Amino acid sequence: MSRLRGAAMGLILAVAVAACSSNDDPPYVERPVEELYNTAMDAVAAGEWEAAAYGFDEVERQHPYSVWATKAQLMAAYSYYQRNKYAEAIGALERFIQLHPGNKDAPYAYYLMALCYYEQITDVGRDQRITQQAMNALEEVVRRYPNSEYARDARLKIDLTRDHLAGKEMTIGRYYLRQGQYIAAINRFKNVVENYQTTTHVPEALHRLAEAYMALGVLEEAQNVAAVLGYNYPGSEWYVDTYTLVTGQEVPTAKAEENKSWFSRTWNSIF
Repeated sequence: MSRLRGAAMGLILAVAVAACSSNDDPPYVERPVEELYNTAMDAVAAGEWEAAAYGFDEVERQHPYSVWATKAQLMAAYSYYQRNKYAEAIGALERFIQLHPGNKDAPYAYYLMALCYYEQITDVGRDQRITQQAMNALEEVVRRYPNSEYARDARLKIDLTRDHLAGKEMTIGRYYLRQGQYIAAINRFKNVVENYQTTTHVPEALHRLAEAYMALGVLEEAQNVAAVLGYNYPGSEWYVDTYTLVTGQEVPTAKAEENKSWFSRTWNSIF
């Protein structure tokens, strides 16, 4: 009897749990695609991004083969982006690009994906993996759609992103320099000079290279770097400091034109 009573109680409990579960989940109701899409667009107009994303996802889920589903994929990604849900936005955009590579809105999809990475860039003291992803995505926009309106903005953001990556290298290089790890510091500063030549960090990178070479007692290399710095950035305060560091004297007033040919040979011999 006790065994039967236990089985009966277990059955009652299972039914109760199932009933509670069914009450918690709203019943699935298929709705016309136009109604779903328009409701989601109303949410966009109201700035209700969570509701908008859910609505557009429902369009794709309930009517995956309709023309509305294609639009809904992109609008869902935009809604997630507006809500700062970048991972969800990127997922939706990757799916859109994979399914509709030739769509007229594909350039915007690539651009929006790049923005999702770009807006996650953190300060130079942190891991810059997301910064590299942002630059890769921005360069993809420029490569695929060089004449588009998105490419113009992407080029500007690429410059800022490259400057950010160079800043990270400088931060690490300065740390190594302070710690007396001069070879490691030199490698970081040379990376800035060779791979981020258009950024604002190059003059300082050259100066820090001279510092590291002087600390190692390699005077000739320090002089070469000072020459390169003087040729490319003759008016820079970094050149003034580097010249004083290497020669122990102030920068002479003679024009740099006299030394240009030698500076050019020095640049080619080092880099």
